[in-house]
Amino acid sequence: MRRIGILFILISLNFSCSDENRTAQQFQGEALGTTYAVQFFSQEDLHFENAMDSIIDEINTSMSTYSTKSDISRINRGDSTVKVDEHFKKVFRASERIYRESNGFFDPTVGVLVNAYGFGPGKALKKLDSIRLDSLNGLVGFDKLNLSEDGTLSKENPAIYLDFNAIAKGYAIDVIAEYLEAYNIENYLIELGGELRAKGRKLNSDSEWIVGIDDPMQAGGSRRLYAKLKLENSAMATSGNYRKFRVDSTTGQRYVHTINPISGKAEKNNLLSVSVLAENCMLADGYATAFMALGLERAKEVLEDLNGVDVYMLYSDDGGEVNVYSTPGFENQLVE
Repeated sequence: MRRIGILFILISLNFSCSDENRTAQQFQGEALGTTYAVQFFSQEDLHFENAMDSIIDEINTSMSTYSTKSDISRINRGDSTVKVDEHFKKVFRASERIYRESNGFFDPTVGVLVNAYGFGPGKALKKLDSIRLDSLNGLVGFDKLNLSEDGTLSKENPAIYLDFNAIAKGYAIDVIAEYLEAYNIENYLIELGGELRAKGRKLNSDSEWIVGIDDPMQAGGSRRLYAKLKLENSAMATSGNYRKFRVDSTTGQRYVHTINPISGKAEKNNLLSVSVLAENCMLADGYATAFMALGLERAKEVLEDLNGVDVYMLYSDDGGEVNVYSTPGFENQLVE
């Protein structure tokens, strides 16, 4: 369940500072198949680039399906001797929670279908017929996995394919945030692949961190914002299904990258994008994927039972116009 980044950070990378005790610092790099940028304020001249590389390497070694040597890749090949690390355990438990709360619509075992449709690291099927898809759908179900206390993972079927790409970027941001806070950094903004987490304020301008949500109807190559908001001591992730798709060479059918894990089909519903605010980016990341798979009405039903989660959902009505559904908590963060 890989996703495109559809957030735009409304901040400058060129800092000036009127208070010498509020030094603005920033660094950026590549991680998890995308890019990241970290901006923070500190009284010390800190260099975290090597530490960030170490964090990303640890997470890749644990959960990257793009690395054949990672723990998750070994597990996907049927190696039952792997003992996973704390990174893996935390993401597994969070996935288990969102799987349950979304009634199965967030499911990291949907990876076999992600690959079949051509949206993952595995080889896509040349022909997507109903018999083959039904067979693959029998391998989907997060409840078919069990993580023991010693860190070994058992599967009902050894062919089950586990993929944390829909939640790992958010988790990586949380780990980076914990690292910064361990150095008493209380004002920062972290972005990785379009997912965000912020704390404190942008001290050199004495303002909130302002971020934006892309207009889902913008033309390719351009960038236009649909909304802006203050990101205050929280995290935000956005998922959308309107740009990345595969066309079947036989039927000409368009398959978008949001997979319904219940039906096993790549479906395009009326949701264009979902932005989620949550206490940490791992949860925001996972819920954004879940809501896209659920669709507008089912997502609204699930939201009724969730605490600490706010959304901004852009959807298309019957006439093709873009409409908004947002929770009061999200509306309170919007700015002109």
